[in-house]
Amino acid sequence: MGAIDRELKRGTLEMMLLKLLAKGPMYGYQLVSTLEAQLGPEFQIKEGTLYPVLYRLEDGGFLETRWETVERGAPRKYYQLTDAGARQLQVLVGEWKAFVTRVNALLEKEDEQE
Repeated sequence: MGAIDRELKRGTLEMMLLKLLAKGPMYGYQLVSTLEAQLGPEFQIKEGTLYPVLYRLEDGGFLETRWETVERGAPRKYYQLTDAGARQLQVLVGEWKAFVTRVNALLEKEDEQE
């Protein structure tokens, strides 16, 4: 991916994580795997990118966490959307849709002028 792609991914990661967590609690690797499965290998997220975003969302009150240990497994930290997180997701999706609409309008206007 080019530099602009990395910036777009970084700018939308909070919204994408909140959207995935709106479906139910997930742990870090599960989030990464789900993003890649649904959006393709271009959306691979590294731990160094994922966890700071999750911590920021948790600090903002948008996520709650809990630890769970499965039999014969390592403990996993699950992230769950809070009510504030659900509201934040609505805000971010609304902003994203408005942004995309304006950019598409500009691109279509440019296509008409060519």
